[in-house]
Amino acid sequence: MNEMNFLAALKGKKVPILVLDQKWHRLFAVSGKPKNIIENEAEIKVLLAEQGKLTTELKEYKKVKSNLMQGIVQNMEGAESEKHVTQAQNLSDNKRLMEESKQKIEQIEDRLMELPTLIKEINEKLMLDTMTFCYEKLRTNSSEINEISTWITEMRVELKKNLIRKQNREINNREIYAYMNDIFGKDVMNLFDVKYEDYEQNLRANEEAIKKAKEKALEKARKEEEKAKELENIKAD
Repeated sequence: MNEMNFLAALKGKKVPILVLDQKWHRLFAVSGKPKNIIENEAEIKVLLAEQGKLTTELKEYKKVKSNLMQGIVQNMEGAESEKHVTQAQNLSDNKRLMEESKQKIEQIEDRLMELPTLIKEINEKLMLDTMTFCYEKLRTNSSEINEISTWITEMRVELKKNLIRKQNREINNREIYAYMNDIFGKDVMNLFDVKYEDYEQNLRANEEAIKKAKEKALEKARKEEEKAKELENIKAD
C-alpha cells in the first residue's frame, strides 16, 4: 500500500496526536528516532504551541472586548452632551479599540480553524513514517531472531553430542581403570596412581613455568623497545 492509499484508508479514523503519547516515544527507545520523524515531530510541536498560545490570546481579547463594550455603554449617554468631552473621547477610544479587538479576534479564530487541519496532516504523515520505521524494525528483529534460533538449535545439537562424548569418555575411563585394577592388582595400581599424579603435577608446573618465562621475555622486550624509542627521541632533539 503506497502513501496515498494508506492516507485514504485513514480517512474518517481518529488518529491520536502521537507526540503527546509517551508510548509513541517508547517505540524509539532502543534505536532512536530517524531524521524525518524528528523533523515532523518538531513541526507538530511548533503548531501545538501556536495553538495553545492563540487559544489563550483569544480568551484575553474576548475579555478585553467585553470590557470595552461595557465602557462604550457607560460613556454613550455622557457623550451626547458637549460638556462631557472626556466621556466622548473615551467613547471614541473604546470604539476604536473595540474594532481592533474584533479584527484581532477574527484573525485568531481564522488561524485556530486552520491549525487542526495542519496538525492532522503532519500527524498522519508522522504516523505513516512511524509505521514504516516500526515494521522495518520488526522485520530486522524477526530476521535476527531466526538467526539466533538457528544458532541455538545448532548449539543444542552440538551440546548433546559433546555431553554424549563426555559420558562415553567417563565410562571408558572407569572401565579402563577397573580392568587395569583387575589385571594388575590394587598395589600396583596404587604405585602407578602416585606416579601418574606426580606426572600430571609436573606437567602443569612445566606449563606454568613456560608461560611465566614467555611473559617475562615479552616484558623484557617491551622495556627494551621503549628504551630504544627514548634514545631515538633524545638523538632527534
